[in-house]
Amino acid sequence: MAIENTDIQEKLTETFGESVFGFQQEKDIFSFEISSDKNTAVILFLKNDPTLRFHFLTDLCGVHYPDNDENHQFAVVYHLHNWYENKRIKIKTYLNGTPEIKTISNIFLSSNWMERETWDFYGINFVGHPQLKRILNMDEMISHPMRKEFPMEDSGRTDKDDRFFGRTSINV
Repeated sequence: MAIENTDIQEKLTETFGESVFGFQQEKDIFSFEISSDKNTAVILFLKNDPTLRFHFLTDLCGVHYPDNDENHQFAVVYHLHNWYENKRIKIKTYLNGTPEIKTISNIFLSSNWMERETWDFYGINFVGHPQLKRILNMDEMISHPMRKEFPMEDSGRTDKDDRFFGRTSINV
């Protein structure tokens, strides 16, 4: 019997109450939000529940929303997959204030690399991670390049014409 979105939602709300919310279908992925302090409990539940069986972490990434208020500037997104039912889900959690959340590297070993990459590019601290250090950028780097705190490119560049990149209207 195929697992339905309502089954997932009922199990989660029954177990975690108001810590899981915002359930919706986004194209072919069932999505919801969780409280950041419950990330390990919810993910462990989704993995270990005998009917849900989300045993595969497809992706873990960070997001920076600089225009949001301080409690919603950073988010972590998890994509899990149930191979038995071929069901995918997306879990999103906003980080309150400081970009910090508990690691899930003890639940999914593959998250070790993904959390290091997310820390490297967004500066999101994964508390309890066994070796949180730069993975793709130089160790001497003091910033996190995927944060939207910097202009996209040098405004003084003269080697390209913005009209060809859709940045200005072309007057013919």
